[in-house]
Amino acid sequence: MFSRISISVYVFAACMASAIPALAQQTVALSMKEAVDLGVKNYPAILAKKNQVNSSKASLQAARNEYLPDVTFSAQNAYGTINGQNGPLVGYRGLAVSSSGPALPNQSWDAAFGALYLTNVNWDFFAFGRAKERIKVQKQTVGRDEADLGQQEFQHKIRVASAYLGVLAAQRLVKVQQDNLNRTMEIRRVIRARVTNGLNPGVDSSLALSEVSNARIQLTNAQQNEKEQVNQLSQYLGYDTPPADFVLDSTFVIRNPTNPNPSTTLAQGDHPYLRFYKDRIQVSDEQARYQKTFALPTFSLIGVFQGRGSGFGLPPAINRPVAVNSSYIDGINPTRANYLVGVATSWNFASLFRTKQQVRAQKFISAQYQNEYDLVDQQLRNQQALADSRITNALKNSQEAPIQIKTANEAYIQKVTLYKNGLATITDFQQALYTLYRAETNNYIAYNNVWQALLFKAASTGDFDLFINNF
Repeated sequence: MFSRISISVYVFAACMASAIPALAQQTVALSMKEAVDLGVKNYPAILAKKNQVNSSKASLQAARNEYLPDVTFSAQNAYGTINGQNGPLVGYRGLAVSSSGPALPNQSWDAAFGALYLTNVNWDFFAFGRAKERIKVQKQTVGRDEADLGQQEFQHKIRVASAYLGVLAAQRLVKVQQDNLNRTMEIRRVIRARVTNGLNPGVDSSLALSEVSNARIQLTNAQQNEKEQVNQLSQYLGYDTPPADFVLDSTFVIRNPTNPNPSTTLAQGDHPYLRFYKDRIQVSDEQARYQKTFALPTFSLIGVFQGRGSGFGLPPAINRPVAVNSSYIDGINPTRANYLVGVATSWNFASLFRTKQQVRAQKFISAQYQNEYDLVDQQLRNQQALADSRITNALKNSQEAPIQIKTANEAYIQKVTLYKNGLATITDFQQALYTLYRAETNNYIAYNNVWQALLFKAASTGDFDLFINNF
């Protein structure tokens, strides 16, 4: 898993976020710490995670507010008739009017104004801890999203540092190829002079020209690789277009870290990635507890205060016309009021069976998250053991590289001298040239590999300070 996180390498660089669009085709100078800090600050994926955390915190406050009682104020003015009729009905989905009046023998089209003023309070004051469990779920969600942000920031630090080292390695390889081209061109000049004077066969000149051509191809390939690494670094920095080049701190890659193989003291589960997986389990467990509360009844406190006005008066007798006052002011003036206070309970018995399976499904999700946690924990432990081995071998190579380049350079000088004096063949010279080229490449890469190995250990242990404290 962390081979994806660390060795795949991501990156950031340094310059103010507001200046990002203006940096195209410019050279950007930055240190390792600047690159890491700016990467975490400006990378869009990190900013997205921060907004996710802010959203979860707002949802937590919304969950707390859900426990407050519902208080509804309503007022309506209407105009219409009040014909009543005896008979059963139901206001299904609101498709009915609440006109009230006597059941007259004939239809009356007399109309007047009426009004209703209503204050309603409804508070689910007890539901066996449902509101508290919902708040706990949201708290755990906030913790999970914060852990997700933390592990994303940690991963991105690793990516930035690794990409930074990648650009440095690419720049070093370009220098090796340029030095190799310069040497081959110088030797070609010497060979042409000796061939012209008849001191060497003409085929030597052809071989020298071939070597120069090969060196140019290798230089072009190295330059292309450098551009790709710079482009990768630019993407992690959030640049719209990559800068012309990066001027990076190369002093640390000509030496080994001060503490190349530090001991780790992080307790089990302290890795940012593991904390995220652990919080996922806790959210799922809390959701299961929350879902259990839906199988239990809800107790509510209800209160209503109502005022009503009407333009219709009392009929003088049953089945007599109702007095009608068409005045709008008289019709909306509340002349009657009622109040109601009570306690209600509701329980859908079928929810016992529905909720049981929902809780069961949620527990399986928790078990799934636990399995994924165990897998990640196992992978990280294996990578920690591998990290120590990589550091040990990288240190050995860094100790051998200076010896190799010293002896290769001595051999190259010797063969060049012998060739100039006619005591060596072009094949001997080419072999010495290749040996020196390989030694220079190994020398530049050896120190870089030590830093990469230390970065891999920081990634596998979850402690980025193991790497960055060496700067």
